[in-house]
Amino acid sequence: MISSRAILRVARASAPQRVAAPRVLAASQIRSYAAPAAASPDSKPPIALYGLDGTYATALYTAAVKNSTLDSTAKAIAALNDVYHKDAKLATIMQAPTLSAEDKSAIVAELQKHTGAAGDKGDTVKNFLNTLAFYNRLGLLKGVCEKFGELMSAAKGEVELTVTSASQLDSKILSRLETAVSKSQYVGSGKKLRVTNKVNPDILGGLVVEIGDRTIDLSVSARIAKMNKLLTDTL
Repeated sequence: MISSRAILRVARASAPQRVAAPRVLAASQIRSYAAPAAASPDSKPPIALYGLDGTYATALYTAAVKNSTLDSTAKAIAALNDVYHKDAKLATIMQAPTLSAEDKSAIVAELQKHTGAAGDKGDTVKNFLNTLAFYNRLGLLKGVCEKFGELMSAAKGEVELTVTSASQLDSKILSRLETAVSKSQYVGSGKKLRVTNKVNPDILGGLVVEIGDRTIDLSVSARIAKMNKLLTDTL
């Protein structure tokens, strides 16, 4: 498994050698990721994403569809997302402003070891990582991985259901919530729910339920905030 230590090791090892960085991409290829052109109907992403990481995730999805590498690209991006979850320091290292061209090349090569490079037809993932490195945007990779996952879920007809609670919910409660929400107006016909339970002690109690782009705040903290506002307005 790649780790922050491995990233630091390859970056430090590359510095003294000053090995010339490999050719990244042709200018036209770089622009296709940095500012993607309008997608053809067949490659149009299933949902609109926002933010720079969303722009890159959308460009990667479009490129993968056009190259007929969507499945292998999805597996590679999922693998990178797992790496981030297993090593909290990795995101900080990837955002370091002092990385040289050689450092970036070494980091991309290290990342490729964990993305199934052999199955990367058309070098879709490799070219994408090189593009991020070229534009000094490797720090966006974590967000890109997450948003690419949203695109894949939407493409499969899945609806994200995120339940935030003050403590971890047991499987029975989550199952009951999933059943209730699946029958609600918030989930379209033929859609599948993808349930995630997040823990945030700051909500004190209750639940915050997010379904797609909708949020239902049933937390204790929200009720207290409303009560405080009511008291303040009254006084």
